[in-house]
Amino acid sequence: MSPQQPIEPAGRRLAILTEGHTEPVRGKTATCLLRYRPEEVVSLLDSTQVGKTAQDLLGVGGDTPVVGKLDDAPDANTLMIGIASAGGRFPDSWRPVLLQAIRSGMDVISGMHQFLCDDAEFARAAEQSGAKLIDVRKNDEHEVANRTGLREDCLRLHTVGQDCSVGKMLVAMELTIALNAAGRDAKFIATGQTGIMVEGDGCPVDCVVADFISGAVEKQVLANQHREIVVVEGQGSISHPRYSAVTLGILHGCVPHALVLCYEVGRTEVHGMPGFGLKPLDELLKTYEHMASLQGPCSVIGVAMNSRKVSAAEAEDERARIGEQLGLPVCDVVRDGPADLVAAVEKFRPQAVAT
Repeated sequence: MSPQQPIEPAGRRLAILTEGHTEPVRGKTATCLLRYRPEEVVSLLDSTQVGKTAQDLLGVGGDTPVVGKLDDAPDANTLMIGIASAGGRFPDSWRPVLLQAIRSGMDVISGMHQFLCDDAEFARAAEQSGAKLIDVRKNDEHEVANRTGLREDCLRLHTVGQDCSVGKMLVAMELTIALNAAGRDAKFIATGQTGIMVEGDGCPVDCVVADFISGAVEKQVLANQHREIVVVEGQGSISHPRYSAVTLGILHGCVPHALVLCYEVGRTEVHGMPGFGLKPLDELLKTYEHMASLQGPCSVIGVAMNSRKVSAAEAEDERARIGEQLGLPVCDVVRDGPADLVAAVEKFRPQAVAT
């Protein structure tokens, strides 16, 4: 599918496949769908966690049940792969349930780099049953960035991170929702598979040819800059050994006026790479500002901390410590709400955009 085509949610009833990975980091796609589109989710599919609820395992989703097989989710008409895996492949052991869904006529939505529609067996089964195979990352982006037509009366915000999987998408989404609630016309721009599944549009930048990443992001900004504010979801980290290329492509593609720096409290090593230490926040803040300012003036205006692994008291201490260290507002958008970040945006906006 083209990244510009919205994923139509009308009538969609989802069974989300998380087999063996129903936890907040690996299962972040499922977690975000349950947080932002709970009315669409019928059940989670994980035979290792039968009888539990989404709330038990992911902290969201209330009583949404975890079932062991597809037959136990008769109300579902769509199967969605609900994990984000390194390398973007689904386990071979998942083939039987994917085939069962396709053969029964269920649509299947995947955010993997491993495309369903390129699998001969899946494609034949879909042709016979009429099921749709929706590969969210499949795209035809082929344009470079041109730096023309950007409107300076539209504030461009961008979430960046100390690491991958620290909450950049969630912060961008919560900030967008809060800005709209405060009376601003704001648009969340999805740059990854989970954000696209939630928002219904966007661009899967980590599956775009390298030369065209900045152009693909620029195109999303151009398409949405009739709004007062665009909030561009970040990916990876500028210091990440694996994903920094995508991070920089988005950073230069959206030409942000302002950044929100995201991190997880207590994390010391690069996610999925034991032995690789994280760069300090103050060093990364300067690096992000420098790299962004190669394209235009840009400042970090706030910090979003993910404090899910610490107590409320520990989180409050951390919030005060980082705020003093960096001289910026700090909050956990889930635990504290995003009001401090909204206030930072409102304070910054008059000096950044031509109104």
